[in-house]
Amino acid sequence: MLLAIDVGNSNTSMGLFDKDKNLRFLASLDTDSRKTADQISIDLMNLFTLYHFSYKDVTGAILCSVVPPLNFMMEKALTRLLGKPPMVVGPGVKTGLNIRLTVQTQVGADIVADAVAALEKFTPPIITIDMGTATTIGVISEGRTYEGGLLLPGVNVSLEALSRRAAQLPDISLQHPKALIGKSTEDCMRSGIVYGTAGMLDGIIDRIREEFPGRTVSVVATGGNAPVIVRYCRNPIIYDKFLLMDGLWTIYQKNR
Repeated sequence: MLLAIDVGNSNTSMGLFDKDKNLRFLASLDTDSRKTADQISIDLMNLFTLYHFSYKDVTGAILCSVVPPLNFMMEKALTRLLGKPPMVVGPGVKTGLNIRLTVQTQVGADIVADAVAALEKFTPPIITIDMGTATTIGVISEGRTYEGGLLLPGVNVSLEALSRRAAQLPDISLQHPKALIGKSTEDCMRSGIVYGTAGMLDGIIDRIREEFPGRTVSVVATGGNAPVIVRYCRNPIIYDKFLLMDGLWTIYQKNR
């Protein structure tokens, strides 16, 4: 079995694949850079117990992280628990991507995993949208080329900033709005953030499509906030909850 771990700024996702690429469980924990290797090991053991699997059946692990302070402890915990170090997505790992960035090492490991998975499922050109703490948009063209992308504040980051900087605006959770035009402060905020983000994504997608005249551009979205936002977009967007995990599986197979 393969244990795939994605350490994000807010949450850490952990998925367990069997040999046939079936995802047996997908769990999520709060990301806490203060945790020790022992604490991380206990978290992992508890997850395996919760989902009725044994960590002793894990034959390999792959780690994708955008929180550098946590990397050492996460690698130490996995090595201690599984008996060998995990594969870490980063420089030197084969991905099959041609990255056209000024500094290639600046592309996030999660963005790389999303792109690798998207290329397994769609024909370029492809737009990937990952909606987590940040909203990351990637563009992939022919020749498995990652052209670059856009980086925007995440939905919850925008909501938190709005509540903190405006004295009369409350803290609210991200939910589906009741209608386009809100009738209360909370409804207005939800409509604004949901329809506003959807409209922003539509505008960006339309502009990226113009970069590929006459071509069909596939758009795939993933991340915790995507299910709420995507349904309000006018462009056809495929929501894939497991996109990043599938990318980690593929990268691991390329480097075994």
